[in-house]
Amino acid sequence: MIEFHGEKKNGFLHQLWGAKSGQRAILHRLWITDTGCTGNAAWTTIAGFGRAASASGALRYAAGPPLPPGATYALWADRVVGYLIDMVLVGVGMGVLYLVLGGLFAMMAGLGSNIAGGMCCMMILLFPVSSLLVGLFNGVYLVAQRGASIGQGVMNLKVVDINGNLLSTGTAFIRLIARVALGFVPMVGPLLDLLWPLWDEKRQTLHDKAVGSYVLKLR
Repeated sequence: MIEFHGEKKNGFLHQLWGAKSGQRAILHRLWITDTGCTGNAAWTTIAGFGRAASASGALRYAAGPPLPPGATYALWADRVVGYLIDMVLVGVGMGVLYLVLGGLFAMMAGLGSNIAGGMCCMMILLFPVSSLLVGLFNGVYLVAQRGASIGQGVMNLKVVDINGNLLSTGTAFIRLIARVALGFVPMVGPLLDLLWPLWDEKRQTLHDKAVGSYVLKLR
């Protein structure tokens, strides 16, 4: 039995903690079904809660995902090499888009259209759009199915969630969107995302933090 103690206020118990095996956890906004007691009291009947965090959950988040034998958080150098390999694929995608859209604009220019503004927009959007299109396969499908993009697979890296499991397709897609969104800030966004693991405790990038993913180096 866990006894809950705290201060009741307006039907909610604030600063509630559970004492079990010496652990202490702060829980917020727990609705108490037994309203017959006031002040500091023991509560054992709880209907539900809005926001809560257990001690084990908080410690688990701080500790990161379980690491397979011999695995570590991926080194920055390994992530950069994997990233550069993936960028070759993005570069190919940019080339294809440039040829297709360039040919379209050239045809429009031959018809007398003013395409100067369109060419400017195309050059700005070329990298993020190519990153998105290539990433749908390389950064979503492959990551959700096997835990690594092509570049990450070459470097023996694996993308996991806080439980050490592969990302779902939806989570991998949100992760990709976060990375592509950073690409709309020319140079600064992608560079900051790439450098972030250098000072991050779990060596996460910004797009990793957006979905709570981690990249491991397998042995």
